[in-house]
Amino acid sequence: MALSWTDLTFALCATALVYRLVTRRRTPPPPPGPRRLPFIGNLLDMPSEKPWIKFAEWGDTYGDITSINVMGQQITILNSMNVAVELLDKRSAICSDRPRVTMAGELVGWNQNLGLTPYGGRFRRFRRMAHSVFGNRQLMMDFQSFEEAETHRFLKRVVSTPEDLQHHIDRFSGSIILRICYGYDVKEDGEDPFVSLGSTAMAQFSLASAPGGFVVNSVPALRHLPSWIPGTSFRALAKVYKGTLERMVQEPFDWVKKRMAAGTAEQSLLHYLLERKEEDEYEAKWLALSMYAGGSHTTVSSIYAFFKAMALHPEVMAKAQKEIDSVVGDGRLPGFSDKKDLPYTNALISEVHRWHTVVPTGLPHRVMEDDVYNGWFLPKGSIVLANIWKMTHDPRTYKNPMLFNPERFLASEGKDPELDPSELIFGFGRRICPGRVLAEASVWITIVMALAVFDISRHPDGEGIDVDVTTGTVSLPTRFKCSIKPRSAKAAQLIQAEVRA
Repeated sequence: MALSWTDLTFALCATALVYRLVTRRRTPPPPPGPRRLPFIGNLLDMPSEKPWIKFAEWGDTYGDITSINVMGQQITILNSMNVAVELLDKRSAICSDRPRVTMAGELVGWNQNLGLTPYGGRFRRFRRMAHSVFGNRQLMMDFQSFEEAETHRFLKRVVSTPEDLQHHIDRFSGSIILRICYGYDVKEDGEDPFVSLGSTAMAQFSLASAPGGFVVNSVPALRHLPSWIPGTSFRALAKVYKGTLERMVQEPFDWVKKRMAAGTAEQSLLHYLLERKEEDEYEAKWLALSMYAGGSHTTVSSIYAFFKAMALHPEVMAKAQKEIDSVVGDGRLPGFSDKKDLPYTNALISEVHRWHTVVPTGLPHRVMEDDVYNGWFLPKGSIVLANIWKMTHDPRTYKNPMLFNPERFLASEGKDPELDPSELIFGFGRRICPGRVLAEASVWITIVMALAVFDISRHPDGEGIDVDVTTGTVSLPTRFKCSIKPRSAKAAQLIQAEVRA
């Protein structure tokens, strides 16, 4: 008997349904997470403020690997180091890509930056160029000498106007990274245009790339809507941010090129790359920008957190000062050569890195092919976020994690030191920060010199100090007031002594 069109249609639909059910059974489920709504998934669950806190709560509820789905886009959140190592280190061949961060990447232009560059040939060239710089021993020694001198200048500024601490830290961090990347010396008086430009651009990047910050990052199709439609104000903001970024990329580059042509350029990362003549100028320009961007704002955050921690914990400061005095004495400022002899001070700096997580959720990874981990499905194109804040505050790894305690990193009889946070805070796998050596050095020398000459305490007006932080890809401690004074007349003399460049 011949089949009617109705019978044929029914048969085809039934076959398709069976196929879908069978296929669905064969595909493992995604990692567990909060309940999803039809069509929009977990769009309404995405936190816009301090997302790492909500991610950690989901981890406590659903496990170390959790997932949400936003408009069809799976986002997997890793809440422990073990899971992050398994996925981002051991499976780095398929988990090293970057997703489209629509606001920061495509609309503003940060997708040309190393941090957001997709995994592939350009990314590998960037890494090779970075290693050629950071593997140059003489160049790194020159950079350290400059860091010591610039930190001394920072001490002078702070003791002169301690109430402007955050401004001094911004200026100092900018001057370090501008000198290293471009050979540029920051103006001693007044606002420096390159420092101001960098601070503005990085603040804008932090907002534009933060998880949950802009709906267009979760729903990229919104970028095609005309600007007159309500809810598309991000387009006007992106235009402003883009202009700032373009200036940040081009103006320091032009400054270096002009001085190279005149034969007056100082040694720097960009000068070194351009002088080799084997690097593409466009990529060298963006690598310099990448190092500038990656080092300036993050260093500011760590140093500011140190001053807040010391104002809150004078007993910790006193122990570190006693150690520095015993090793260095009071006749000179400490330097990098003293590092090996300062175990407690080194532990204090590690605790600053752990206590205040500068990049709480890291930068997102993108899965490049379908994968299954412990029975959970991670589809090609899905996003993976490492909740670094949770890892640095995990009671399974750090005893009393909310307590500021440098001694957790010191071995004692019957007790091993706890995990060095540098294993976590610079990222994972092939996306680990290539400039971590410079970043660690800048923070280390600043903290050690400050401890040697300053007493840091609560402000005499009695204003309280909270431990809150700002929201963004790069998180800063909230503003606070403290007292900063030379420890002694001898310390004041050291601060005011001539800087040895």
